[in-house]
Amino acid sequence: MCKLVRKSKSSRGYHRYDVTVGERDGSISKMPAYGKDMQDALSRVVNIERTAKIERKLEKYPSIFFILWLVVMSLPVFLNPDLTYTPWFILYMFGAFAGMFLIAGWWQNYLNKGK
Repeated sequence: MCKLVRKSKSSRGYHRYDVTVGERDGSISKMPAYGKDMQDALSRVVNIERTAKIERKLEKYPSIFFILWLVVMSLPVFLNPDLTYTPWFILYMFGAFAGMFLIAGWWQNYLNKGK
């Protein structure tokens, strides 16, 4: 069940909804959701749940992020071995690292939009 509560106080055009979810174990949980409309708010709730599931996996296996980072850093060496001894490799390393954090920041900003 999803119920419109009020307009967001900090972001124009966004509304706060209270979403009631029936869990698999039979329990019922309520959570706030923010969005431009009800469909947007529900998609944010789904994305928050997916993100929480991924975060739990990363907490359980912290080496996954490190392995992903190593793959991103070593990919240009495998594709073009001559790139290793050029300044482009250093630029790629910093760019890939910054890009990963920018994507993570953008995703977190998307999930918190309207709060």
